[in-house]
Amino acid sequence: MAKTKTTVKKPRAKKASKGEFSSSIPVFDARGKEVEKYELDKDLFTGKVNKAALYQAVVMYNANKRQGNAQTKTRGDVSGGGKKPYRQKGTGRARAGSTRSPLWRHGGTIFGPQPRDYHYDMPKKLKRVAFLSSINSKLADSRMVGIMSVTVAEPKTKSFKAILNALKLIGKSLFVVDAVEQNVMRASRNLQEVAVRSYKDFNTMDVLNCDNLVVSRPALEKLSERFK
Repeated sequence: MAKTKTTVKKPRAKKASKGEFSSSIPVFDARGKEVEKYELDKDLFTGKVNKAALYQAVVMYNANKRQGNAQTKTRGDVSGGGKKPYRQKGTGRARAGSTRSPLWRHGGTIFGPQPRDYHYDMPKKLKRVAFLSSINSKLADSRMVGIMSVTVAEPKTKSFKAILNALKLIGKSLFVVDAVEQNVMRASRNLQEVAVRSYKDFNTMDVLNCDNLVVSRPALEKLSERFK
């Protein structure tokens, strides 16, 4: 009687469970002391990043920056050349009607660049996904923190530099506030690694170009309005 082989299924190895994503960020005061944990909207800030949407957003913003001013002169734009250089027949040379022909030296350019508009726009829903993904990327990398308020007594660079040193920020930092005060704008404009934006004005490229995203406490409460 033939023996039948019995196969024993091996249990699948369980994947190492990663730490659960937290949508809360620490909020500091101007001296760098942690005051509280702020809970972001869990329906929006999930840590998921749509790389395809981010790519399209970057291409769009870079294309919209192009001026499109490059221009070459065609035979109609080059000055001179009104007179026929020599008679039509009898010289043994090719026929020529103008010295500004593209075939001649100092003539016009064939198929050269002309002024054009590179601007285009993305669908609103896709733009929203890209903007949300940029913030989620900072949130997932623990590069997003809160601050109670961004205020300086005097419009001096050292006053804003003290905030950077207190928060121990390294690299480029984007400060998102409820409203940009005049003193804050003047104190930060000499710092190349700092950008200050209102919560209504910053976009996907602003977030991607920074290493740290710092949002004031009033702006955190209004941040969800950008996605409604």
